[in-house]
Amino acid sequence: MANGTNSERPMQDDSNDLFATLPSQPAAERPAPDEAPVPARAAPPAASGEGSGGYDASAIRVLEGLEPVRMRPGMYIGGTDEKALHHLFAEVIDNSMDEAVAGHANFIEVNLDAEGFLTVTDNGRGIPVENHPQMPGKSTLEVILTVLHAGGKFDGKAYETSGGLHGVGVSVVNALSDHLEVEVARNRKLYRQRFSRGKPVAPLEELGDVHNRRGTKVRFHPDPEIFGAHARFDPGRVFRMARSKAYLFGGVEIRWSCDPSLLPEGSDTPEKAVFHFPGGLKDYLQATLGKEYTVTREIFAGKSEKSGGHGSLEWAVTWYGGDSLIHSYCNTIPTADGGTHEAGLRIALTKGLKNYAELTQNKRAAAITTDDVMISAVGMLSVFIREPEFVGQTKDKLATVEAQRIVENALRDPFDHYLADNPAEAAKLLDWVIERAEERLRRRKEKEVSRKTAVRKLRLPGKLADCSQNSAEGAELFIVEGDSAGGSAKQARNRANQAILPLRGKILNVASAGREKLGANQQISDLVQALGCGTRSKYREEDLRYERVIVMTDADVDGAHIASLLITFFYQEMPDLIRGGHLYLAVPPLYRISQGGKTLYARDDLHREELMRTEFNGRGKVEIGRFKGLGEMLPAQLKETTMDPAKRTLLKVEIDDIDFEGTRTAVDDLMGTKPEARFRFIQDRAVFAENLDI
Repeated sequence: MANGTNSERPMQDDSNDLFATLPSQPAAERPAPDEAPVPARAAPPAASGEGSGGYDASAIRVLEGLEPVRMRPGMYIGGTDEKALHHLFAEVIDNSMDEAVAGHANFIEVNLDAEGFLTVTDNGRGIPVENHPQMPGKSTLEVILTVLHAGGKFDGKAYETSGGLHGVGVSVVNALSDHLEVEVARNRKLYRQRFSRGKPVAPLEELGDVHNRRGTKVRFHPDPEIFGAHARFDPGRVFRMARSKAYLFGGVEIRWSCDPSLLPEGSDTPEKAVFHFPGGLKDYLQATLGKEYTVTREIFAGKSEKSGGHGSLEWAVTWYGGDSLIHSYCNTIPTADGGTHEAGLRIALTKGLKNYAELTQNKRAAAITTDDVMISAVGMLSVFIREPEFVGQTKDKLATVEAQRIVENALRDPFDHYLADNPAEAAKLLDWVIERAEERLRRRKEKEVSRKTAVRKLRLPGKLADCSQNSAEGAELFIVEGDSAGGSAKQARNRANQAILPLRGKILNVASAGREKLGANQQISDLVQALGCGTRSKYREEDLRYERVIVMTDADVDGAHIASLLITFFYQEMPDLIRGGHLYLAVPPLYRISQGGKTLYARDDLHREELMRTEFNGRGKVEIGRFKGLGEMLPAQLKETTMDPAKRTLLKVEIDDIDFEGTRTAVDDLMGTKPEARFRFIQDRAVFAENLDI
């Protein structure tokens, strides 16, 4: 393991420029043209310290060794807060990762002990221990640990790509640790040297022969003089940092261990764990998303390998219902503020989607911008380049101009193939991005329109018979099929808290319709307007105007089909409405059974037979009437059987988040654009069908 990571040039301060141009002589003080200049008499030199404010040679201090790091730690690790403290760990493990990426190590061990010491061990080549040719009498190990800008990553011979560039990383850790110990197993010998606050405590020791060990072990404790007496490594944070390294390079196994006394009660950080992810970033992204809704089923992921590692990259990107979240890395160093490599990703994805829109002749895509594409993107990007340039020693932002071209060129063809090979998914993604663009344009237009009044009157669809109460609590919206059923429902309802929205016939199947067709559908527009909560990423629970949304259709095949179409609409456009427990199905009766003064209602044929056996087994003629639809029911009957909370039966619609993929597949197969999937579904279940209502 060689010395650590990059140090950018210190910021220029113009106030310290000793070679500033002197002001020219004012015109009023210049001699007249016909006058000879009078030589000025030289002033006697001032005594030391006199007339100079004490600023003389003795005021100039030369900092030696690692003194600059201890005096100005913020210049090297970004401060002395918790983030800066954990940056010490990043500097050490980055060196081990450089060994792994270079092919010389395949495991890294990270241990946090009860005394607050953090230990990082790898099985790489080990830091060289021979005397350094430029510093006779000092081992190379001591030089690396005590001299800034000493490392093996300057000429590119030891490492093709690395996170450390200017040789300050592990020496900075040494400077800011009150105790640091390094063990090196190299050439079948074990060596050790101890340091304190950047200085050797003792010379390099040779501990003896070792035959089954190689690599470097760094054990260190942060200095309380720098970070405060109570500063400690956070086990959870160190655990996550170590785990992310394993995702970034599938060729390394990272072994984590932590003293149990450091873990708070209920912590989800384990005492021991082993990380090895051959699937890389795709595995990480899938684990991060869990059961989160994504626009496309397949994650856009891949790798681009380059000779020598320079220009290699790996990516995994998808789109979901949340805000943009892109984690990027350069040579396994996290770049929290992005940089040129992220710019290449953004450009490649935007160009790819626009090209696909042109191929499919989707004119609505002309308005999309890079922000529309990335606003709900979540993903990972890791690049490996030779001698990267960062903004600052903490490397939060990549500045290498070449990185943008590398990423853009590498992603262009794979993204085109990804879209072309999955036309249905590509269409969904394009519609999703277009919707983001249209929302952006709509918001801009709203800002430009001057409002005449402070309160804007809520617009509701004309066919909606709204309830009188203003609050959503206890309010119910009944969605019924047709004006006939709507008329009966309006008479049967409780006007205080029950609203009626009649729909004409069967609504659009949103699973097989494009966004343009969906947006132009009047019935869906009325429904969205009545609910007031928006759709997809614009859904707002607090804006929902009703506590319960009840689908009330006829108790026959057509009614079941309409209910299925409505459930599909809510599943695709308002899944959070379902998750919030707001969607229900009414259960209207199919039969009216009377005998004498006794009248009961049956939901279906089985229920009718059960009632005939249990309730109508006496004398007298039994009259059975079948309702052809809700419109045939008298308002009193509809209220008694279907709308009265004290007597009705409601079925609550829920999403199976445990088998989220199974639910999505079922909806796509039954309601999507592939008839062969529905045919296969019918074939597989035909043997179970009985008493078909046809």
